Amino acid sequence: MGGYCGYLATMAGLAAGADAAYIFEEKFNIRDLETNVQHLLEKMKTTVKRGLILRNENCNSNYTTDFIFNLYSEEGKGVFDCRKNVLGHMQQGGTPTPFDRTFATKMGAKSVLWLTEKLKECYRHGTVTRQNASFAYLSKENVRCNADLFYSLLCFLCRHRIPKTEWWLKIRPIMKILAKYDIKLDTSEHTNMEHVVNKTGSLRK
Repeated sequence: MGGYCGYLATMAGLAAGADAAYIFEEKFNIRDLETNVQHLLEKMKTTVKRGLILRNENCNSNYTTDFIFNLYSEEGKGVFDCRKNVLGHMQQGGTPTPFDRTFATKMGAKSVLWLTEKLKECYRHGTVTRQNASFAYLSKENVRCNADLFYSLLCFLCRHRIPKTEWWLKIRPIMKILAKYDIKLDTSEHTNMEHVVNKTGSLRK
């Protein structure tokens, strides 16, 4: 699941200790698949006798789930066998929590108020007219930042409704480190530490 967003596959891979998670944002080719197969073959020679490969539904139109399954099954003959499971909508749904119900009510009310305001702005002589194409999108980030911000859907139409940069892409190398790939981390990013003020005063003996 996830469409063109590999967040679910990445987080599921980190949580389950996957050997590889193929996503749309991170392009891969047959050489990458070959590397992953070789890694799995070497892994099976150790005490760890299991592997997990995840594939986002829209990661690649040519390297389908069946293709990857057949590739691993063929290359792993005599060493490991493969099983395929397409989860689909099993990842969604469930009984709504009280938070889910109250949050949905609040967001529904805010959306209706926004729509009412826009209709009043466009109401002229008994008809509703709109000169420019303006749509609304209530961001899911509002759950985290507790803000009611509306965004235009026009900025999402050409990008598969995903942002240009995702923060979680920077933690994807951790998955390969946990799977014991021989890789190097990019530690080029730096941040400034907050200034610490000592408010306790001097200590007396």
